[in-house]
Amino acid sequence: MTAFSGFETKIGYSFKDKKLIQQAFTHRSYLNENREVGREHNERLEFLGDAVLELVVTEFLFAKYPEKPEGELTAYRAALVNTVSISSAATSLGMNEFLQLSRGESRDVGRARQIILANAFEAVIGAIYLDAGYDAAKDFIAAQLFHKTEEVVAKRLWQDAKSRLQEIAQEKAGITPSYQVVSQSGPDHDKLFVVGAFIGSEKVALGEGRSKQEAEQAAAEKALAAKGW
Repeated sequence: MTAFSGFETKIGYSFKDKKLIQQAFTHRSYLNENREVGREHNERLEFLGDAVLELVVTEFLFAKYPEKPEGELTAYRAALVNTVSISSAATSLGMNEFLQLSRGESRDVGRARQIILANAFEAVIGAIYLDAGYDAAKDFIAAQLFHKTEEVVAKRLWQDAKSRLQEIAQEKAGITPSYQVVSQSGPDHDKLFVVGAFIGSEKVALGEGRSKQEAEQAAAEKALAAKGW
């Protein structure tokens, strides 16, 4: 049993070269604290995996939607391979427990951890590609991501949250949503904005972010959930 055999069991693939899977889970910060381990971090594998992921998803969408124009296919692909989507897939596979991080990075959660997970997911794709070739990498990507496609298209997840809210609010209520800053706090270089999303006079949801735009997107996302849209 290797340290990563549990992960290999989960994905239904056993690496011939165990160093590849070990490297895929090794964050740069881990090597800063453990220089003696004598291995590479996962950034080169991530670079390779990102390219394989894009090609596999492009090929899949091209075949699945023969009538869709290039612009829509590009938007669908972006929704399938963005940080939120692939870090969610990584979380479902329990990749968190296999990450090799520095003590500082281990304490990080939220957006920072999402990015680390997404990068590790791409690194795993790169590792599978080197270990067994394109078809094996494609099988892994298909199992983890292709099932999300119908939801992406049906719920318009390829649009950003503000665009989705505007389209649906106009369709259902004949009203264009508006946004108002409810509060802001913190120093100029590190402000936190709280923004309300309104449909007419109804305050549907609040969102927060480090910029007004980020807070508006968060408010729109919560408004969609609150309305069941």
